[in-house]
Amino acid sequence: MTETATGDEATAEREADGDVDAPSGAEGEAGGEAEGVTEGGGEAAAVTAGEIDSEATADGASSSEAAADGTSRAADGEADAAAQASDARHEGQSDAQGEGAAEGEGKAEADGAGGEAPSEAAAEIAAQRALQERIAQRKAAKEGPIAAGGKLSGTAADLLAAVRAVESGARPVAAFSEPAPAPRKVATEPVRRAPATAPAGPAEPGVEAVEAVHAVLSEGGAPAALAAPAAAALGEGADGALREDPWQLLRVAGVRPEQADGFARALLGAECRPEDERRGRAVTVWLLEQAAVAGHTALDAPLLADALGKRAVPDPDEAVQSAIAEGDALVFQDALEEPGAPAPEQEDGEEAERPVRVLVGLERYALAEESLADGLARLVNSLSKEDGSQARADWEPAAAAAGGSTAELIRTVAGHGLVLHTGAEAALAEPAALVQAAARLGLRVCAAAHSVDGRRRLAEHFGPGAPEGTAVTVAGLLSGAEGPGRDRDGALAVDLLVVLDAPQLDVETAAMLAESLPDGARLVLSGDPAVLWSAGPGRVFADLLAARVCPQIASRTPDPGPVGELVSGIGVGELTQVEAPGKEVVIVPVRDAAEAIHRAVQLVADSVPRAIGIPAEQTQVITPGHGGAAGTRALNAALKERLNPGPGRFGGFDPGDRIAYVPAPGRTVPGRVVRADAEGLHLDCAGEPVVVPQDAVERTVRHGWALTAHQAVGLRWPAAVVVLPGDATQALSRPWVYTAFGRAERHLSVVHGADAALPRAVAEVAAKPRTTRLGTLLRAQVPPVQ
Repeated sequence: MTETATGDEATAEREADGDVDAPSGAEGEAGGEAEGVTEGGGEAAAVTAGEIDSEATADGASSSEAAADGTSRAADGEADAAAQASDARHEGQSDAQGEGAAEGEGKAEADGAGGEAPSEAAAEIAAQRALQERIAQRKAAKEGPIAAGGKLSGTAADLLAAVRAVESGARPVAAFSEPAPAPRKVATEPVRRAPATAPAGPAEPGVEAVEAVHAVLSEGGAPAALAAPAAAALGEGADGALREDPWQLLRVAGVRPEQADGFARALLGAECRPEDERRGRAVTVWLLEQAAVAGHTALDAPLLADALGKRAVPDPDEAVQSAIAEGDALVFQDALEEPGAPAPEQEDGEEAERPVRVLVGLERYALAEESLADGLARLVNSLSKEDGSQARADWEPAAAAAGGSTAELIRTVAGHGLVLHTGAEAALAEPAALVQAAARLGLRVCAAAHSVDGRRRLAEHFGPGAPEGTAVTVAGLLSGAEGPGRDRDGALAVDLLVVLDAPQLDVETAAMLAESLPDGARLVLSGDPAVLWSAGPGRVFADLLAARVCPQIASRTPDPGPVGELVSGIGVGELTQVEAPGKEVVIVPVRDAAEAIHRAVQLVADSVPRAIGIPAEQTQVITPGHGGAAGTRALNAALKERLNPGPGRFGGFDPGDRIAYVPAPGRTVPGRVVRADAEGLHLDCAGEPVVVPQDAVERTVRHGWALTAHQAVGLRWPAAVVVLPGDATQALSRPWVYTAFGRAERHLSVVHGADAALPRAVAEVAAKPRTTRLGTLLRAQVPPVQ
């Protein structure tokens, strides 16, 4: 792959090719990378029954080291649940720990920065609630259930009957026959739904409410630390809800079925039985939540039933029907067919019944996915041919001046409401040129990146003449903290929105963006399809690429240098040896985790600064997971001792510590500790001051000298040291290696203890598929691009 350094003297050359890490104990960023999109896009495939728990528990990228020992951790006050939502969502919801305990970080809503004004996290959460309210109102206005496909029989028919009966006000029945719904038509005239005003976030549970819940938990032998989370999760009357249905405790992040069973036995005594309808319903919802952490927006009904059986639910079908009847889940039937394939015909010439798959999902994600499909269809259909023809003429001079794939992108965007653009880091110049060309034509333009670092890199392409607020973050745009603001109808005041790092869009965020655009606006989604996917549910970019309902422009601009050459090869499944005359890529072999940590610290503190000229503060260590002998915890402890030793006076942190701040699930913001006082922990995050309250530090702040690849996606550093210990082999995949190695701009050092597992992962291990419905929903509304 490149030159290999051996011995202590060669430390200077041990700068790397990346670090593929997998914490021992497989704490890999399970959620994130494991749930990646299937390589060609296609319909999301189903996971095996055993993977529901394992994938979900892996906390997605920097977000949820999901919940295996959640309850016990909560008892100890370690509510990691929220902090790592960014791993989980940017570690693909994964940090699955090799320590055997998923920490459920992905689900908690990280506290935002302090200050008098509402925090960015609070604003983002409010925007999410506004979206959920909008799509719920639209669902309530519909006369029939969400469905696609043809006739069903047996269990599938029972499930569909259940949801139809619920929506009509009746209870589910054993069998229910009804003609198949008419297929959805392509929208001819877009309808703009006025967005609702984002409601204020709910107040924290009061002291009396928490004490009442604590009393119930004490009776059931549950940890007192669960009182506040349970009161918040269950809302008003939480204590009564727990007494009536002890399995409602499963709605608290980090609690597992066996723990809820113990709580129920203590409260109910002899009345607690495995066949209790309440238990079956709660476990069904819990499994769907775990699947969402793993990136799925729905699960195949047979797979869900199988998983329920493994959780000692005697009648899985009845449990699913009960969850549907109570409105906790929705059921769908989607046609199983290849896009463009002719309808099957029977011998008498009549159309035969199409094969279908029955899916069950949580209402939150199912409706967000439908809202996204509706919003994208509206954008595709709202740009008339006349407008497109005129725009092509207006934009042609800019396209002619650009040339190459940039010109192709400009011409395509001129005539279409939705365009996909693929390319690596060097291709960033193309959407930047598009935004500048549109601005010169007088259009209202905005470009949004996943991270603050991405916003900075984008702004560098614009130069000093770009309008203020052109380059923003997605979170800042949706919360109103950045960007052009909204018009009187509540839509974003833009004519062209370019979203970079598109693979990081989960279904809820993408739905909010689509819902926020006015009719006639153009949306360009740009990103590298080879990187790890979103920490949250869905695989929006991959589904759109596979659906082929809009034009797709592939950049022809390769990333330069030895690092770019190496990463490009990984993207096509080849781990090639590259020439690195300036030691741009260095491999450092190690025998075990202890040596891996030693070499990583040596590279960051001494070798890379001395041999390459890149200071330690500009070098990032990347490893597969948080736990394990060479995970982020162990590496950060060693790096802190070498680079900024101190007693950790404030929650384990000292001034000068590098940190990873998680303001909201799925987002990681690198920063540095400035000081600590009664207000909380003061951070400097990319030049912006942030104050994290004392009670939120444990959930939202980690040391940041070492990150997982899911946390690092969307970010880049002058140098990266990728640590691949021998116990990390199961966490390695092509998207993980591609993402980790690609974080380096000038120098990559790979601390390599994975032996043959590294080339095997690059050549053979694609990202795990996710089960989604976006492609099916889109193809029902938008004809494929010819």
